[in-house]
Amino acid sequence: MSEMKAVVVQCGNEEYAIPVDSVVSIELLEQVNPIPHLPSFMLGLMKIRGELVPILDFEQILYNRSATDHPEARIVVVETKALFIGLLVIDAKEILDIPENSLTTAGLMAYSKTAYFTAVANLEDRMITIVDPEILSNTLSGMDEISAYVEAQLAEEQI
Repeated sequence: MSEMKAVVVQCGNEEYAIPVDSVVSIELLEQVNPIPHLPSFMLGLMKIRGELVPILDFEQILYNRSATDHPEARIVVVETKALFIGLLVIDAKEILDIPENSLTTAGLMAYSKTAYFTAVANLEDRMITIVDPEILSNTLSGMDEISAYVEAQLAEEQI
């Protein structure tokens, strides 16, 4: 039986899973440099291991409230085709092997605003929604602007 290895994070009272092959690191929330005129879920840029990483408040995206004040808040840095993104979550709980046969897409089709939810793991004692960071980065408004901003900052550093 094949399995999907994922990092389980918490937002609100729910658990979400991000495939480990997308996850670069899990970091503490430190100094974020705000960028004006971006959507409220974009907190700004943070330098992580020498890289400029845009920080998205995943709690804000999902529940319209911020995770910045939670003591266990973590940034899950994910890699997409375009750039690295930091997802601020209430907690990064564990790495879990999710059996493929526990995954279902039933019920997800109704949510066009959450196309980045690709499946739900229906486990014995919990349900975990699977998040695709690539789809997330392609469907959120303002991502083109943040990508261009990061590229401009990188180009400026090289001068």
